[in-house]
Amino acid sequence: MKVAIIGTVGVPACYGGYETLVENLLDYKQNPELQYQVYCSTKVYKNNRPKKYKGAILKYIPFNANGTQAPIYDTLSLIHAYFTCDLILSLGTVGSFILPFIKLFSKKKIIFNLDGLDNERAKFSTFTQKVIGTARKLAAKYGDLCISDNQGIKDYAKRVYHRDSELIEYGGDNAVSVKDNKQLYDRYGLTPQSYSFKVARIEPENNIETILQAYAEMPDEKLVLVGNWNRSEFGRQMKEKYNLLPNMLLLDPIYEKTELNLLRSNCKLYIHGHSAGGTNPSLAEAMSLGLPIIANGVIYNRETTEHKARYFKDRDIKSLIEQVNILSSASEARQQIGEAMLEIAKRRYTWRRIANLYERLFR
Repeated sequence: MKVAIIGTVGVPACYGGYETLVENLLDYKQNPELQYQVYCSTKVYKNNRPKKYKGAILKYIPFNANGTQAPIYDTLSLIHAYFTCDLILSLGTVGSFILPFIKLFSKKKIIFNLDGLDNERAKFSTFTQKVIGTARKLAAKYGDLCISDNQGIKDYAKRVYHRDSELIEYGGDNAVSVKDNKQLYDRYGLTPQSYSFKVARIEPENNIETILQAYAEMPDEKLVLVGNWNRSEFGRQMKEKYNLLPNMLLLDPIYEKTELNLLRSNCKLYIHGHSAGGTNPSLAEAMSLGLPIIANGVIYNRETTEHKARYFKDRDIKSLIEQVNILSSASEARQQIGEAMLEIAKRRYTWRRIANLYERLFR
């Protein structure tokens, strides 16, 4: 059985959550009769374009996988996959506009991962939000199977689209603890358990400004925040405003996993501000490291952490300060939360389990 995977930048993974998912589907493949065919963007893979990777066939599409070219990229991938594969897994829904026409001529099955609620992200214009919302509606209507990566998304799909979906989250055990006090101090001037940490895209819906302002009002609490500050005007403004505060360490993106895990593994608190999306990969990874987590209290984060983390109200500086003050000096409470997060992660967010659930759907 040949399964096409469309809707990602491609592999080897060099981008984000969906690409990491594909990497692990390839790594943990169990069924010897399963052949993956992964679609990749030539705009990212400009020079090195292997025909195979980890046993998967790679196909290249000459458009960007994100931004305004994403619908074209996904549509071309979808058409090619319909002619060459037995089953299609679409990670994302922007290629769904062509489905009503394709379904007239083909009975091949397509599975859609409904993704998070991108149509609610503040970074998108009203027009873009409507396009994304319409695409998800079409995917829910015409997809042979739908996947939700969070119980909150599953409930949303049932309530809004009247569509049942399979619950399959993300793995997080690709994050591995790194304990090296000397490197931590030599490179960043940090000591273990002396700072809070967050890694995220620098976007308004991730509560970046709320978190920065909260720590600005807590000068005795150190914050280390890793993100793509220079990608948007919002990010540049935030960095310019807060970077000079002595308790702030605002770092550019870190793609070297050992380096990122060095910073994550040794923090006192992990702050998760995401308000949109389902099971955020960065949250699953923090849980796999057994970190004590203070998360935005939206339903998606509560479902991911099984209501066992600590929570602040969305865009509420005061409630975040309150939670940090409670946990900062309570080492026993932090340990209990970290142990609870690790137990959940081992039970739900391992890539072997996730890959097996996808293969079960294919069968």
